[in-house]
Amino acid sequence: MTTIYNFSAGPAVLPKEVLQQAAAEMLDWHGSGMSVMEMSHRGPEFISIYRQAESDLRELLAVPDNYRILFMQGGGLSQNAIIPMNLVGRKGPGATIDFVHTGSWSGKSVKEAARYAKVNVAVSAEASRYTVVPPQSEWKLTPDAAYLHLCTNETIDGVEIDFAPEVPAGVPIVADMSSHILSRQVDVSKYGLIFGGAQKNIGPAGVTVVIVRDDLVGHALPACPSAFDFKNVADNESMYNTPPTYGIYIAGLVFQWLKKNGGVAAMEQRNIEKARLLYAALDADDFYQNRVAPQYRSRMNVPFYLRDESQYEAFLAGAKARGLLQLKGHKSVGGLRASIYNAMPIEGVQALVDYLNEFAKR
Repeated sequence: MTTIYNFSAGPAVLPKEVLQQAAAEMLDWHGSGMSVMEMSHRGPEFISIYRQAESDLRELLAVPDNYRILFMQGGGLSQNAIIPMNLVGRKGPGATIDFVHTGSWSGKSVKEAARYAKVNVAVSAEASRYTVVPPQSEWKLTPDAAYLHLCTNETIDGVEIDFAPEVPAGVPIVADMSSHILSRQVDVSKYGLIFGGAQKNIGPAGVTVVIVRDDLVGHALPACPSAFDFKNVADNESMYNTPPTYGIYIAGLVFQWLKKNGGVAAMEQRNIEKARLLYAALDADDFYQNRVAPQYRSRMNVPFYLRDESQYEAFLAGAKARGLLQLKGHKSVGGLRASIYNAMPIEGVQALVDYLNEFAKR
């Protein structure tokens, strides 16, 4: 059987060890006689799973004590509504949200937030076709903004922001880290709120992780549904309503896998190696093209194009025959894309590089 390497952007590859453990525990979790899918979210069994997952994530990211970790239902798109409903109330009527527009997902965030507050696109990379992060000297920030929103890794466009920007005093930074959370070290204390859909580097679709500073909790707009009010979620250990229990369980297994494999620092070094290997292959042959400026290239999501556009179908067919799956680019931009998240082994990247070289020569 051909070894399969799944380069899907999300839902994405999970560590094989995690899937094997979940399979072994499917019918009977730790002698409880129940599958995790059958457990009450208020029972002692699941409470222990939840608390371990929360503790492990806090350790992996060195989350300070004055931050809450919430596990919520939905994904990044739903948080684009939930976050403004929770944060603009701090500033009252007429609040403004600043945005750094670096690609498809930050663009979606702008449109959604405009339903709840004034929005100011402080800077946009649209003129570059989202191939750079404009320098901070060009950002037009609002001095008393409710917050600054940025997507630190654009899954579709392949642009990554590897720094926490300078902001006016008192303005918290909200970062959508959906597609690179836990792939690199980050100073959580520089952000007011970090969020990410689980389906890329954490676990299955349906869970969103929110890391929010204490002072940003408790300001929800009156129209905010009670189940989306961060205070209700935090005060009830993410169990104000029934949480996505099985997704949290899988996320917890992924956290344990990360700890066993050296934590985020070790994972970052592996990700640097994988990205260098793949970008070097793409840059070595003018048959391929990655359009992102090298200093802004994502380590996680690598979009690329064939200069001979007639060869896309042949490329994908050959890749599939070799067990290299889900390489088609997003429908909005076309081309090809390889997502090389934490769970993608370097052997998978090497297999893709070998195929890139072979296909170009042929």
